[in-house]
Amino acid sequence: MQVKKTRYDQLTENLQPEEMIINMGPQHPSTHGVLRLELITDGEIVKEVIPHMGYLHRCFEKHCESLTYQQIIPFVDRMDYLASMNNDHAFVMGVERMMGIDKDIPKRVEYIRVLVCELNRIASHLIAIGTYGIDIGAFTPFLWCFRDREHIMNMLEWASGSRMLYNYIWVGGLFYDLPVGFEERCREFVSYFKPKLTELNQLLTDNQIFISRTAGVGILPLDVAINYGCSGPMLRGSGLKWDLRRTDEYSAYPELEFDIPVGKGEMGKSGDCWDRYKVRADEVSESIRIIEQCLDRLQKELKRGPEFDPRAKLPKKIIPKEQDFYIRAENPRGELGYYFISDGKSEIPKRVKARAPSFNNLSVLPEITRGVLIADLVAILGSVDIVLGEVDR
Repeated sequence: MQVKKTRYDQLTENLQPEEMIINMGPQHPSTHGVLRLELITDGEIVKEVIPHMGYLHRCFEKHCESLTYQQIIPFVDRMDYLASMNNDHAFVMGVERMMGIDKDIPKRVEYIRVLVCELNRIASHLIAIGTYGIDIGAFTPFLWCFRDREHIMNMLEWASGSRMLYNYIWVGGLFYDLPVGFEERCREFVSYFKPKLTELNQLLTDNQIFISRTAGVGILPLDVAINYGCSGPMLRGSGLKWDLRRTDEYSAYPELEFDIPVGKGEMGKSGDCWDRYKVRADEVSESIRIIEQCLDRLQKELKRGPEFDPRAKLPKKIIPKEQDFYIRAENPRGELGYYFISDGKSEIPKRVKARAPSFNNLSVLPEITRGVLIADLVAILGSVDIVLGEVDR
């Protein structure tokens, strides 16, 4: 029986005398986790990139087959561990819609969910921006981003009891109401952070060396992005105004005002590394706008009171009707989706399939790295902003 050769076999078998195979990773600092990139190079020129995954398999989907819906939430946290609140939000919305209780969730709960998710989005983007700066050789933005992210982590720890893996958003409500004084401290952070964001843009976004390293590099055409299933800043960086917070209008987002930043090719060409970076930087500003609106509503219209119970709508038993159901939400890295199969009899789902944005975004890497320098490959990979926990799931 003849085994069909893979593209990897074809590439390595037809290696030319001047070409060399180099492994970047899985512990290389610029691979952003345990990712192995196998490079076929001709001197400094990258002829082909072959990503190898599977070093951080979390067994998420297998765990789901033996845990109840509520027990799965801590495992959801650990996929994209830089955006745990957003992971929880998407999963919980899916279960609530399957149960038919999504319209019964109190407004205060919905605004708190959006508030903590947008705080987590900023924290995630600060990691993306800071580590991207250090990939290019800018050390100071890395320190600044982690300094400001620390304030967000302190607030989310105050609300949930954990610094990274929160288990805060539950099916039907929340683990607990916001602590007394949280809204005031959040406003203090916003006032503190706005000037810091301006300084960060002056230091990195408008830095001529940074622009030279990213503008016109790793151009991702819009049609290629769509065909590969890219989403989030990767897709919007190529010029498409597609954000599930607007498209699907879930949770409290339809009531909030915010813009959707897209790449415009201001410094180079649309869809280059600078555009993807700029989309994330602009999204941080938009998240600040959303947070301020949530705080206004929580403080004026939805004041806390002794009668408010964030767990009031928690079902005693979560047994959805027999159905197949798909839910998606806008994570910092793109479209996070969960495909549920319920048998209608058990609290344990028959199957939960996760659609991770980083997996699709990473899959386009070989397409946009042919013929670039090795140094530019590092810039391109950093602009994708992957988290291996959700790539391998």
